[in-house]
Amino acid sequence: MITFLQGKLIEALPTQVVVDVNGVGYEALIPLSSFDKLPQPGGTVKLLTQLVIREDAHMLYGFMTVAERDLFRLLVNTVSGIGPKIALNILSGISVTAFRGAVAGGDVKALSQISGVGKKTAERIIVELRDKIGPATAGWEAASARRALSPDDQKINDAVLALMALGFKQIDAHDAVRAAQTMLGVKATVEDLVRACLKKGA
Repeated sequence: MITFLQGKLIEALPTQVVVDVNGVGYEALIPLSSFDKLPQPGGTVKLLTQLVIREDAHMLYGFMTVAERDLFRLLVNTVSGIGPKIALNILSGISVTAFRGAVAGGDVKALSQISGVGKKTAERIIVELRDKIGPATAGWEAASARRALSPDDQKINDAVLALMALGFKQIDAHDAVRAAQTMLGVKATVEDLVRACLKKGA
């Protein structure tokens, strides 16, 4: 089992990195929450990892924090119907603290707004994880989630995911959204950002 990678960050995309560990390049898929914590390419990085073995591929997933990796494992191993792709979407669309608060508080609406997570999946997540998250901490988690959530970062993440679903490459989507936000200002909605990116790319 590969527990972590420590080496030089060669390439960093919003959903993927390449790390040089003693001359061997490892590619790992990451959530947007980890991308924001990466050093500049060329710097040293320690990436916590989870290896997922399928019939057609061995996929390595990377995380910058223990909390992100723990939540990824919990989602993939505990919630029926959730694989690595949706687990990454969840980590990209909501902070770990906010996720715990939403599950503990039974907030179906907050979870169902994440890309790839509909109402039924959100309800299943709450039912299957509530006991593991701990209902006794619901108030604290919900309060922490309100403090921890950055609406600005949430909008950027949602807009990037939307563009990727429309066929944009990861790095192009991220750059386009950042540029659109600079042009439109912080009050722009996710729809405004996506619309501006599509017009520019048309």
